[in-house]
Amino acid sequence: MCGCFARAREKGGPDTGPSPVDRAKTGSKHHVICDGGGIPLAVRLTGGNRNDITQLLPLVGAIPPVRGRRGRPRRKPDVLVADRGYDHDTYRDALRRRGIRPLISRRGTRDNVQAARWVVEQTLALLHQFRRLATRWERRTDIHHGLLTLATSIICWRRLPNRIR
Repeated sequence: MCGCFARAREKGGPDTGPSPVDRAKTGSKHHVICDGGGIPLAVRLTGGNRNDITQLLPLVGAIPPVRGRRGRPRRKPDVLVADRGYDHDTYRDALRRRGIRPLISRRGTRDNVQAARWVVEQTLALLHQFRRLATRWERRTDIHHGLLTLATSIICWRRLPNRIR
């Protein structure tokens, strides 16, 4: 689980905000949760100034039922790997109550889940290969979210045939 900033060329609009690291330039954040193979399960779009931790539980709740083996489809992951932006004890407890084991590095310590987190970083890099997502040109949120959904569908379409073989 990770979030990434995308600069907005058209100033203003909903789901945009000043970047905390890029001299307060306007932009949006793409928050992605994916499985261990890099297939995006859920995406969210927020303003650039929103904290990552605010999107943890909505993203976990947005995971659709995933078919796999015979039986009831899975609705939640066993383990959630995230970066330091999601480090908060309240949210760790909320994940444990849902039956999910959090693997989130503590702030101020060495990152011990970096090897597992590269899958999400790679998925974000694939999302930002689509030029309309790397730089947000649309003022309307529904159009940008539609392009985000289309990009995740294309990533799934490209990756799933390789996993079936």
